Amino acid sequence: MARNYELDDTDRNILNLLIQDAKMPYTEIARKVNVSGGTVHVRMARLEEIGIVQGATLRIDYQKLGYGVNAFLGIYLLKSSVYTSVVNQLREIPEVVSIHFTTGAYGVFARLVCRDTQHLRDVLHDRIQPIDGIERTETLISLEEVINRPAQLT
Repeated sequence: MARNYELDDTDRNILNLLIQDAKMPYTEIARKVNVSGGTVHVRMARLEEIGIVQGATLRIDYQKLGYGVNAFLGIYLLKSSVYTSVVNQLREIPEVVSIHFTTGAYGVFARLVCRDTQHLRDVLHDRIQPIDGIERTETLISLEEVINRPAQLT
């Protein structure tokens, strides 16, 4: 497995097209990048093998599914040694959609998606705050997401 794989312009172009539309067929990518479909397939297989590409996801409009509250949670840990245990317990909570180990005041920063503020309160009170190793939390509720986009490769 090559650890220091250097992306070339063809790799970047392929990835940028897939960043815009992960469902784009390799034949269309090949046409836009001026390579064969086989080249796209081989390049993508290599990028997956070395871990640059780690699957594809769907972007869901959770609000349209009845999950109208996006919240960010700053979690203060009692000590850094409880990080792994806390993260493993947070993983079990379906409303927790991302977890970040951070610098600064918070040991962990998480994003939650809930139906409403009562649902958020229940998740915080009943499932997150009782976790051993969490000292306290600070919650920020997002009023509106203005930008949600992947980074473009240059």
